[in-house]
Amino acid sequence: MTEYVLYEQDGPIVTISLNQPDKRNPISEMGMVDAIIEALERIQNDASVRVAILTGRGSAFSSGGDLRKMKEAFGQRQEKPYVTPFYYKGGIQRIPIAFERVDVPIIAAVNGPAIGAGLDLACMCDMRIAGESAKFAESFVKVGIIPGDGGAWLLPRVVGYSMACEMALTGDQYSAQEALACGLVSRVVPDADLLEAARKLATRIAVNPPYAVRMAKRLLMEGRHVRMDTLLEMSAAMQALSHATADHREAVDAFLEKRKPVFKGD
Repeated sequence: MTEYVLYEQDGPIVTISLNQPDKRNPISEMGMVDAIIEALERIQNDASVRVAILTGRGSAFSSGGDLRKMKEAFGQRQEKPYVTPFYYKGGIQRIPIAFERVDVPIIAAVNGPAIGAGLDLACMCDMRIAGESAKFAESFVKVGIIPGDGGAWLLPRVVGYSMACEMALTGDQYSAQEALACGLVSRVVPDADLLEAARKLATRIAVNPPYAVRMAKRLLMEGRHVRMDTLLEMSAAMQALSHATADHREAVDAFLEKRKPVFKGD
């Protein structure tokens, strides 16, 4: 796709790979930001895509920000602090907003360290699977800054407020097994089996009616911040749409006829 991101489609499943392994896949540069957003828009607008997997090439999922670039900007950030909000809003903060617009389920296959903004990137995904060598840290405080990319909104919704506070205020690193224990990831597998495990989960999702999957994900996302009565209104409207699909009729017929359904996305 670009030098920053690889985009590979196999049937209804797309794998998006951060492609700067020599730098441990930082996501703060504008080129990477643009590439991630382009990939997200592509899966959202392609009806043939039913599930996506996000991973990193090399030994790291994502190191988050590039500290060398951060050091180079010391002078400007101190002399002109009003520039920094523009930098964040026009840069890395566009990524969580882009994730919010995607109805396709996204699985993070965390193949190594997910640090700072890298951890927050994993939290932007809907599901997370970790290899045994994965490490996690909401480490901004360790370098004297705060989660500027949405981590303070994302992390509590994944692990709960208390654990999010522990992670963000200590900046400590957690193993894959510790991440499993606090619900940050749903499973841990051997490193060599990570992508296969992610594909198996993706396949289990992809066999279902695609529009029902997309609408169900949208409801789950909206349910994080709207009132119940608002969500019920949305659910009723989306249910009217799902009842009108050919895939719904096929699912009911197949169940009653005791056969395997064939869903076409209609």
